[in-house]
Amino acid sequence: MTAVKEAPAALKLSDEQLLEMYYKMLLARTLSIRQRLLQRMGKGAITYSGEGHEAAQVGTAFALRPGTDWLYTYYRDIGVVLTIGMTPAEVLTGFFATRDDVNSGGRNMPSHFSHKRLRIVSQGAPVATQCPQAVGTAWASKLRGLDEVAAVYFGDGATSTGDWHEAMNFASVHKAPVIFVCEFNQYAISVHYKKQMAVENVALRAQGYGMPGITVDGNDVLAVYEAMTDAVERARGGGGPSFIEAKTYRLVPHSSDDDDRRYRTKDEVESWSARDPLVRFARRLNEMGKLDERREKEIAERVASEVDEATELGEGGARPDPESALRPVFVEEKGS
Repeated sequence: MTAVKEAPAALKLSDEQLLEMYYKMLLARTLSIRQRLLQRMGKGAITYSGEGHEAAQVGTAFALRPGTDWLYTYYRDIGVVLTIGMTPAEVLTGFFATRDDVNSGGRNMPSHFSHKRLRIVSQGAPVATQCPQAVGTAWASKLRGLDEVAAVYFGDGATSTGDWHEAMNFASVHKAPVIFVCEFNQYAISVHYKKQMAVENVALRAQGYGMPGITVDGNDVLAVYEAMTDAVERARGGGGPSFIEAKTYRLVPHSSDDDDRRYRTKDEVESWSARDPLVRFARRLNEMGKLDERREKEIAERVASEVDEATELGEGGARPDPESALRPVFVEEKGS
């Protein structure tokens, strides 16, 4: 069985980088909570929270090159896109579906991230379709001799789809520079992983495709960062794809339309809440002498201010013009 990889005692990260990691995690948590509150107020159609996934998301994204590497996210990846460079305002204009929404101009579902400059590729709602797309992009980068990698994110439910299996096989055969990141949160919406697979760690499946597979503590941001750094170096060096399974847990329902009390026990949720990645990292930074009470308060105030400002901007944004609904869905003739 694949062992859960622990973070080393020291990583080559500066104090500023460590605090930036914490800031991004707190920003992702705060923005997720804000979106849930806004949705309950009737100001958004639906929301998918990243609460509990922050270490897996920020830790992996921190090892990538914004604007150079390609990202194929899924709807829970608020921590990924914020770390790569999306602003809280850009996230919330998508949530409010405003005319200036950078994700889709107000056309796509909330949390379906897209950002051309940052190379975050627009996603579709069907599970795992982003996996073969990411492999194709990575393979194209390799054929063109470019120093780029692609990272594709998904939940454990995606590993039960044909798209995922085909993507893993194709990537390995062609040694595409792609990293598969599975945010293993135990459930495919309401279906527990033990009803989907007969293995404890899905990373074991990577061996069947001839690529390295690692199971990492997804609530330890430094352990995740180390695993992702190794995978990125392998991809850039021509070694081909890697698979990272980050064991984590979503602390809230699957979406704002979900009632998780029907399939999860209160004890289970409380058990994982005690391993909250944000609290855990703050405690670790404090023990390392990197985060004292004053600095923690400053970061919290900065995050609160940024989220408030983004909320105000998003709520005040103009709605898309009705006649733009089909653009750019269909090809338009010149002059039309």
